[in-house]
Amino acid sequence: MRALLTLFCLCTIGAASAGETELKRAREAVRVLDEIMQAPDRRVPSNLLNEAHAIAVIPDVIKAGLVVGGRRGHGLIVVKGPDGTWSNPSFVTMTGGSIGFQVGVQSTDVVLVFRSQRGVDSIVHGKFTLGGDASVAAGPVGRSAQASTDAQLKAEIYSYSRARGLFAGVALDGSVLAIDNDANQIVYGDGVTPRRIFEGGVGNVPEVVVDFRDRLEEYTAKSAD
Repeated sequence: MRALLTLFCLCTIGAASAGETELKRAREAVRVLDEIMQAPDRRVPSNLLNEAHAIAVIPDVIKAGLVVGGRRGHGLIVVKGPDGTWSNPSFVTMTGGSIGFQVGVQSTDVVLVFRSQRGVDSIVHGKFTLGGDASVAAGPVGRSAQASTDAQLKAEIYSYSRARGLFAGVALDGSVLAIDNDANQIVYGDGVTPRRIFEGGVGNVPEVVVDFRDRLEEYTAKSAD
């Protein structure tokens, strides 16, 4: 009996710890969103925010390597509904690799702006490769949005990165964005799907997760003024 009780306590502690990990990720996503959108002339341009089909924020993506490198990060994605409002967030992961001369470790914040429904449909089905399943280009920032190149204009996703305070467009070809089903089930409950999250079919959403959606709603409304 004592052994069963100990096992139950360990499982409970593990679940609570895992849940706190996901909520910490959500808080970090809110922080990154606030810091980027409040930066004068260096934020995601207003017209892109208004026209976006989805937004993903992945804080603290770790890029490390010695000759062969890789990146890994955890974040949130929200999609825009037919009525123009943002959905509840789904948890996502981003992974990628590269080959070339590189040494060291770097942490960056990544923002992805989806400019077509095709990219949204791909992530709903689980995962896709940036530059493969959906075209991606370094996104313009601030007032430079009107000076987009032809390559950028054809891209389905704009990608941004911020390291050491600098926010700019970045190439992320080959990186894989995937739904983090484990995190979603920890936060939203067993059996939840990305489509159910995006369509509003979940309840008891933690405040910090709702906060990410609400902050984005505020920034979108301001950009429309």
